[in-house]
Amino acid sequence: MPTETISLRAGLRARFTYWRDRSGAWAARHGQLAAGLHEFVVFGIKQAWACLFGGLMVALLIGTHFWYPANAPIARYDALTIAAVIIQIALLWLRLETWDEAKVILMFHVAGTGMEVFKTAVGSWIYPEASVLRIGGVPLFTGFMYASVGSYIARAWREFDLRFSQHPPLAVTALLSLGIYANFFLHHYWWDLRYVLMALIAVAFRRCWIHFRIDRVHRRMPFLLGFTLVALFIWLAENIGTFTRTWLYPNQLQGWEMVSIAKLGAWFLLTIMSYVMVTLVNPPRPVSDA
Repeated sequence: MPTETISLRAGLRARFTYWRDRSGAWAARHGQLAAGLHEFVVFGIKQAWACLFGGLMVALLIGTHFWYPANAPIARYDALTIAAVIIQIALLWLRLETWDEAKVILMFHVAGTGMEVFKTAVGSWIYPEASVLRIGGVPLFTGFMYASVGSYIARAWREFDLRFSQHPPLAVTALLSLGIYANFFLHHYWWDLRYVLMALIAVAFRRCWIHFRIDRVHRRMPFLLGFTLVALFIWLAENIGTFTRTWLYPNQLQGWEMVSIAKLGAWFLLTIMSYVMVTLVNPPRPVSDA
């Protein structure tokens, strides 16, 4: 790997650390309000960095919707697929993403594409534009949309030095994850068990806390609250996806309307499944390791 790529990541990290320490020292001298504002800004910067892959994908959806030429020789969906691959290669080449994070993205790409092929076949949603790079009714860039969720969790894990207390056994979370994935398919032919799965998740994680470090000390948040907030932001991103007509639900074919808030439950289940997949390459560590 060229030394320039090593210095890029190290340089960005050094610049951020220098700014954080200087601004933190200033805030500490100016009272609790300034200290709280400083921590809030640091939190926002770290969140933006964790969202890098997903943010770039959303930017591509918006940009190609408004400015991609209608008569371009490459279909919009194929351009999105090519752009996603280039972004992935660039992040690895520049070492702005680790190989462990790339493994997570690959797992999500496979799992997400498989679910998309099934869901489009049964008419849950459609991709209305033509493309060459696709499997059935699914353009290949869609796997990267699912992968961006896994990428966010993996990057946030590293940036916020996540620790956990009262975490359920990994065997339990793995079974829940398998149940979630199976229900995405089986509820078309059998009972929809999403509310049963939500109840089981609530029981399993009821005492679990996420401990995250914004600046110098670890703060904590209930696990279930944290992942409900993640699901909310995914729901907001899905509204961007449908507004840009990248994919559409049946009720949006005649004109755009917001995605039903009821979809938030499905996204919550997806975030839990995503979290469990990340733990396969990055097992949760207890607070005592902090």
